Amino acid sequence: MQKNKPTKIIYAYAGNHRYLILLGRILAVISAWIAMIPFYDLWKIIKIAIDGEDLSVIKALGLQAVGWTILAMFLYLCALMCTHISAFRVQANMRSNLMRKILTLPLGVFDKEGTGKIRRIVDESTAATETFIAHNIPDKAVAIATPIGLIVLLAVFDWRLGLICIIPLIFAFICMMSVMGKGMQEDMAQYQNALETMSTEAVEYVRGIPVVKTFGQSVHSFRRFKKSIEDYSEWSIGYTQNMRKPMTGYMVCINSIFAFLVAGAYIFSRNGITSELILNIMYYIIITPLLTITMTKIAYSGEQEMVVEDALKRIDSILEIEPLSDSENNKNPQDMSVTLENVSYR
Repeated sequence: MQKNKPTKIIYAYAGNHRYLILLGRILAVISAWIAMIPFYDLWKIIKIAIDGEDLSVIKALGLQAVGWTILAMFLYLCALMCTHISAFRVQANMRSNLMRKILTLPLGVFDKEGTGKIRRIVDESTAATETFIAHNIPDKAVAIATPIGLIVLLAVFDWRLGLICIIPLIFAFICMMSVMGKGMQEDMAQYQNALETMSTEAVEYVRGIPVVKTFGQSVHSFRRFKKSIEDYSEWSIGYTQNMRKPMTGYMVCINSIFAFLVAGAYIFSRNGITSELILNIMYYIIITPLLTITMTKIAYSGEQEMVVEDALKRIDSILEIEPLSDSENNKNPQDMSVTLENVSYR
């Protein structure tokens, strides 16, 4: 797993459905670019209204903008359908692969690792890959394609106001990168470890309740369960406090584009206000929420990618456990080892 990128691992599990993932990305990019065309139609409507030109054209432009919006939504829906179909296939193949592997494991593995931990890897880790493929892959494609389209729009309208809108995004990107990287990846692994520990102790506690009630045994298992919850709570509070300043700075930056735009408009209007300046300012005021949404998608896509990478490592940790030897497995002496390389997927 360490030698392969998460995308390569996912494509291996997807089999022939990997082409649907690629098609979903392409459709998401096209939908993102088409979704920006209505903003240009809106700019032309505002221009006609300000300049007092032929107002009868506004209706046609409005219908045209609605048509482009519907087309963009339809293409994005098709992209989601492609990624969802492939995501369900990947999740099914992962769980099937894991269960085939678990059938070959000695019972000592379940005592050592805990059934709660193994169950959580089978359920939660595979579900994380499904969410990433179905939603985050098309969202990430849109988040990458949107800035490219915005750069093209900057060449059409007032590039000075466009650069002013980009300034807070640069600060937001710096705040985001300050918490991303190896440190956050390690924190994500610790978070998943804490959840696995709680899951394991919860299973053992529930299984031990009949023994406690019947034989009057100690509640040692309950104390361990309580300690796992307290450790998770302590870690979560500390992690939240460490993320408080970077996240606050990030949210302030992506939501302050309008403030930067107002300041730029004030500077550029010192020598007089023209209809072209008013038109461009109104256009950028309308399009700035698109920049905020794009940065949010980039941030969440990066976080989810770390979750998937950690989930694939945990799945790989199960697949790397040595199965029963041929001499020990008397009921089925054939080799039942399961790896990603020797299993083919449809």
